[in-house]
Amino acid sequence: MSIIAAKDYPIVLKEKGYTLLNEHLLTSKYSTLFILVDSNTHEHCLAHFLSNLETGVTIEIIEIDAGEDFKNIETCSGVWAALSELNGDRKSLMINVGGGVVTDLGGFVACTFKRGIDYVNVPTSLLAMVDASVGGKTGVDLGTLKNQIGVISNPKMVLVDPWFLGSLSLMELRSGYAEMLKHGLIADYSYWLDLNTNRYDNLDSVSQLIERSIEIKNSIVLEDPREHNVRKTLNYGHTLGHAIESYFMEKGSNHRLLHGEAIAIGMILASFISKEISGLPNEQLNEITKGILQYYDKVTFTQEDIEAILELLIYDKKNSHGQIYFVLLKKIGEPLTDQKVTNDTIYGAFDFYKSFSK
Repeated sequence: MSIIAAKDYPIVLKEKGYTLLNEHLLTSKYSTLFILVDSNTHEHCLAHFLSNLETGVTIEIIEIDAGEDFKNIETCSGVWAALSELNGDRKSLMINVGGGVVTDLGGFVACTFKRGIDYVNVPTSLLAMVDASVGGKTGVDLGTLKNQIGVISNPKMVLVDPWFLGSLSLMELRSGYAEMLKHGLIADYSYWLDLNTNRYDNLDSVSQLIERSIEIKNSIVLEDPREHNVRKTLNYGHTLGHAIESYFMEKGSNHRLLHGEAIAIGMILASFISKEISGLPNEQLNEITKGILQYYDKVTFTQEDIEAILELLIYDKKNSHGQIYFVLLKKIGEPLTDQKVTNDTIYGAFDFYKSFSK
């Protein structure tokens, strides 16, 4: 399968993606193509993408700084200004070529410029291919608080080209692999086992596994586009994971964790909490923890760190009426949403994480 039908748009894998994109450009009569890149994807990905593009429409390149630090309204303002200066209009198309920062921010800019122009996402990181490629979530951070500002709006298409994986560092590949592990934990035990017998740095196997992750996320989003129920399961490990990521972002570059590194910790913590609250079997807790720690180094948390992380939980987007809700597991492949968790249980989860030996 090279085309996965999302809601109102296709996710197209490999060479078929360029064929469909070029057909779309031919029939849609766009006035200008704006290609948004960051400094990394400009250097490593843009030439490959342009070499596969066939169009007579004027192309303008807009570059932003690379990194989560620049996923903010200030960067959006710069891109909006560039679009205006380059005579962007409502018949313009934005093509976002980059990781999750570029696709999230570029989608948000497109949705709000001139009250909305078309956009296409071309994810170049493993994380963006299996996560940001599906679901139409766009947006930016508010300070160090993740994805607080944004809208849900679907692109015209998503083009997933595994060629871009070769441009990634091992750290970036490992970060994206965490979201794939999550898909197995919430939806498909056999996929979880496949991921445990492969490695994130084996690009051939990862290229094949990407499609299953996209299928899992897409099927969940199709059932619940606005995140009222089952789509919440995609947040497994993210309640604490996002708080951990934000906390270390505040501490500065010497302490920073990539998204997947923080989510990996969050999934271990959520698995312990699942054992305590929703009955996840102890053998599966150990299986999950060992499976994740074969790929991710442990991080040291002080009592002060943990207290600060718990304070950040109040900013989680899934909160309602002042209550913090978790996604937990009854067993691998069987998630539960809207689970209330006490601070004592969370402290217990950190104790488990700190004391666990591979």
